[in-house]
Amino acid sequence: MYRVWNFLTNYSLLLVFGAFIALVWANTDAHSYHLFVEYPLWFNDLIGFDLHHWEEAMGEDAELFGHAETAKVLTAHYLVNDILMAFFFAIAGKEVWEAVILKNGSLRGKKAATPLFATAGGMIGPIAIYLGIAWLLGPAKFTAFANGWAIPTATDIAFSYLVGRIVFGAGHPAVRFLLLLAIADDAAGLIILAIFYPEGDLAPVWLLLSLASAIGVFVLFNWLPRKLDRGDQLRPTSTWMRKKLSWWPYLVAGALSWFGFAQSGLHPALGLLPIVPTLPHADRAFGIFAEAEQYLTDLLNHTEHLLKHPVEVVLFLFGLMNAGVEFSAISEPTWLVLAGLIIGKPLGVLAFGWFGASVMNLGLPQGMKMSDLFVIGCVAAIGFTVSLFVASVAFDPGPVQDAAKMGALLSFGAAILSIVAGKLTKVEKQPS
Repeated sequence: MYRVWNFLTNYSLLLVFGAFIALVWANTDAHSYHLFVEYPLWFNDLIGFDLHHWEEAMGEDAELFGHAETAKVLTAHYLVNDILMAFFFAIAGKEVWEAVILKNGSLRGKKAATPLFATAGGMIGPIAIYLGIAWLLGPAKFTAFANGWAIPTATDIAFSYLVGRIVFGAGHPAVRFLLLLAIADDAAGLIILAIFYPEGDLAPVWLLLSLASAIGVFVLFNWLPRKLDRGDQLRPTSTWMRKKLSWWPYLVAGALSWFGFAQSGLHPALGLLPIVPTLPHADRAFGIFAEAEQYLTDLLNHTEHLLKHPVEVVLFLFGLMNAGVEFSAISEPTWLVLAGLIIGKPLGVLAFGWFGASVMNLGLPQGMKMSDLFVIGCVAAIGFTVSLFVASVAFDPGPVQDAAKMGALLSFGAAILSIVAGKLTKVEKQPS
């Protein structure tokens, strides 16, 4: 088992701390918290929320900020969710891309087949439960809540891994199975965000800017240096590029790609994903968040580890900006999200995992039993980070969004459910 404990713990703690501060702040002084989140940093015509949308969200408080008439306003919330979170999704995208493409990638071959079946169940199950219960509430409420169907499909990699270790022990094969499921879940989540939750009117022609940025930086700073160094073991051109220019060309390309996504209507937090595969990379994957990667000198892994601490701060800010929900906001969307996660996830993972392992004869990793799939589903029901993010784009600011966010926050209760399920199914903990 790769030692990812420190990596994921570091990512988790600041996020929890930010979310805790937000919850306390919003429930003691909701007005000042709202002003903080929507604070305007720059009135402009290029990036940010639509000005009139911001004025509606701010209400009378918008009059506190004198400004010339512009098309956009860059708020603190937009800076964190739409710009800085792009670096978090870039790291997640890097792990997914390596797992799928590189030799020994975790999501390649038969070894990933059953986890992928379980991942499908872990998404279809929550969607079915969420929409099914919403339909039972009546046509009006179904219409109001239906767009949140993707919120309970998410699995928080960090917290699920930490709880998985507690339930199964670090050496249990179910922990690795859980990691594969979570990373595949995030990959599907990125696709869902891109397709079903555009941030504005779609203008696909702007994606040509992202494509041109990715192709340009790959050809000029990756493919061409390797071509010039062909036959020379010292690789002078590639070495000069890595030492002198480092990641700067890719940052410029990333900024252009991000702007292309923002103008196209797709969520700009996904804007760095086209650039990730263009960075020079190792020839094989060592595993999801593998500790061994820190000793690699390729630019892709080097850049990821440079981003580690800044992204920890970004996740703190994300928790601070998104988790500030008043407890009085609890309503039907809260229970829809929770039901999707706590009921739909375990049942979906168990049903589809059983189908893949038994009916399709793909089998389970040695040391796992069928009941472990149910427990894995319980652990994967911790949505938190990505569920909060999806809730923020699925609904406009207001009571419905707040209620859905509360469901994502309360999904931490799945940790207790997982421990109980582990005891009832007599999970045999395996130390590392």
